[in-house]
Amino acid sequence: MNFKKITTLGLFVGLFFLFSSYREVDKNQTLLNVMIQGLTFGHFQPQEINDEFSHKVYDLFLKRIDYNKRFLLKEDIEKLNQYRNQLDEETSQGSYEFFNIAVEILKQRMAEAKDYYTTSLTNPFDFTKDETLELEGKKAQFQSDKEALKDKWYKQVKYETMLRVAEMQQTQEKAIEKKDTAFKVRTYAQIEEDARKKTLKANDEWFKRLQKMENNEWRNIYLNAIASTYDPHTEFFPPKDKENFDIQMSGQFQGIGAQLQQRDGIIKVENIIPGSASWRQGQLKAGDVILKVAQASADPVDVSDMALDKAVELIRGKKDTEVRLTVRKVDGTIIIIPIIRDVVIIEETYAQSMIIQNNGHKTGYIKLPLFYADFNKEGGRRCAEDVRKEVEKLKEEKVEGIIIDLRNNGGGSLQDVVEMGGLFIDKGPIVQVKDRVNSPQLLLDHDPETVYSGPLAIMVNNNSASASEILAAAMQDYKRAVIIGTSSTFGKGTVQKFMDLDNIVNPSYDEVKPLGQVKLTIQKFYRINGGATQLKGVIPDVILPDAYALLDLGEKEQDYPMKWDEIKPANYTPWSKYNIAAISSKSKERVKKNESFALVNEEAKRVKTARDRTTVSLNLEKYKAEEKKRIEEGKKFDKLRTEVKGLEVFQLKSDEALNTDSVKVIRTKEMIKTLKKDFNLNEALNVIGDMR
Repeated sequence: MNFKKITTLGLFVGLFFLFSSYREVDKNQTLLNVMIQGLTFGHFQPQEINDEFSHKVYDLFLKRIDYNKRFLLKEDIEKLNQYRNQLDEETSQGSYEFFNIAVEILKQRMAEAKDYYTTSLTNPFDFTKDETLELEGKKAQFQSDKEALKDKWYKQVKYETMLRVAEMQQTQEKAIEKKDTAFKVRTYAQIEEDARKKTLKANDEWFKRLQKMENNEWRNIYLNAIASTYDPHTEFFPPKDKENFDIQMSGQFQGIGAQLQQRDGIIKVENIIPGSASWRQGQLKAGDVILKVAQASADPVDVSDMALDKAVELIRGKKDTEVRLTVRKVDGTIIIIPIIRDVVIIEETYAQSMIIQNNGHKTGYIKLPLFYADFNKEGGRRCAEDVRKEVEKLKEEKVEGIIIDLRNNGGGSLQDVVEMGGLFIDKGPIVQVKDRVNSPQLLLDHDPETVYSGPLAIMVNNNSASASEILAAAMQDYKRAVIIGTSSTFGKGTVQKFMDLDNIVNPSYDEVKPLGQVKLTIQKFYRINGGATQLKGVIPDVILPDAYALLDLGEKEQDYPMKWDEIKPANYTPWSKYNIAAISSKSKERVKKNESFALVNEEAKRVKTARDRTTVSLNLEKYKAEEKKRIEEGKKFDKLRTEVKGLEVFQLKSDEALNTDSVKVIRTKEMIKTLKKDFNLNEALNVIGDMR
């Protein structure tokens, strides 16, 4: 995000002299020392390097190197436990003793595990037995001995083979049903043998990658475990990872256009870049866990516990080539998503508006995927200015209200949030920002002009974060807009900044550079009413049913999030034009009578049940019966993906003349198609009607 610079000169000068006072030639030790000092001097809320810190690092590191508990034994944990209270001393001394021993044990157990799965896949599996497997790493236990661990691996590869058998049988049944004479029908024994071979190959490839991991890659996991004890958004970036991060943030690369995050050995989709190949394909969503990656029709590669950069290398590729991702959705279902790689189109991140008509009324709609800005000041576009232009265009169309859609908007430029908030109010405060040293700073809109003073609604969901939460909170505190969405927004109320570790040490350390960078939290946001968006997010005025409403999501579910607190409210004058409570009450009554929302509540229970059911049967017929039942039950919710009756969506007249770009034409058509099926948007239109 683009924030007013805090004073960091003292930090870098102090650290520079600290690290010019002695000569340390060991890069790993230097890196650990510099990182800790940078966090101590630069983090918003530095922690004491004590036993509590030691416990956090210990638990996080073990969680991240063996989340599914497939390798380490109880005896290994008992051996490593002697270090649980010592990592504060080791960190202060720049020592890696615990890390070295833990990785040595892990590598030994990995070598043994290879024999476990290889032996298990030698003979046919009996899928008639009533065995089960726990899939959730949090619920799994470290095994007491090698025999128990071998049995766990047996069940794991049996499960993987069962999935392949079921998939092959389904493909064969469809071919027979279609009387496809080109399809070669195989016996069950042939299918089962082929499935075992594929499972063996997939695991061999996974283990080959694990064995190729260099010590610095394991070290980076350890350093990130240390950094993440400060808060979930503080991370260590080795030079290569920082480069990857910059590419992801710019969106200018050939690939699928998904921003990924790795936690506890799991690669999760953090965000889908609007306009990208993934966005256009439509199936990959934020929160999906990527399990396997295949190049077109080639055998998939298991990316579980794989280093993020290695997985990204598999997912990225040249334009017009196909990648197939095996993902686990939030409700626990596993699907294969084919995506044709492409160049990410930056245009897709920009604000776009539409005219929506229902019951004879025209309402303006603005979709803002990101709070974008040209941070390098090279003449690029800024979202505040773009939204101003869209608002002016909508006013020319004589709309009777405006809806700003911030759903799945992960944030961006703070300066633009302030300017954008100013479009809808007279001059006044928008947000408060506080660093660790100074008093809270009030960021105000100084422009007395109110560009738009009519009915305004802002749509959010649990993936609306950071800058999105600031705008929603400000408009809510002013009672300027009705906030519409799920139970709460994400709850990220902190600001991060990159600190280049090379800038901290003096030139005599050039031989150990580059050291990398640390993204660390330097500030917190506060609403103008004094409360923080951290953890609590923004509670909408109008809360709509949501398929994920019963799941624990957001900042509060991260490891070691910063706490919620509050400061003194700013001086501001709320609008008195709208009775928000009455508007909310009317919406609540409509939602109660709406069949679609009733179905969403039912779907939420189904999603919660599926999420909580983490134990799977290894009986093939039972598994197939459960999958068939799930698919049949899912058909009931297909109604939620149909067009809303009476909801009409049009492109602005001023935009129709610009329909010369075929990509833009397709994008507009897809947007219109999506909006026509959006019953949440339909209720937002009703809310605008109540505000008129």
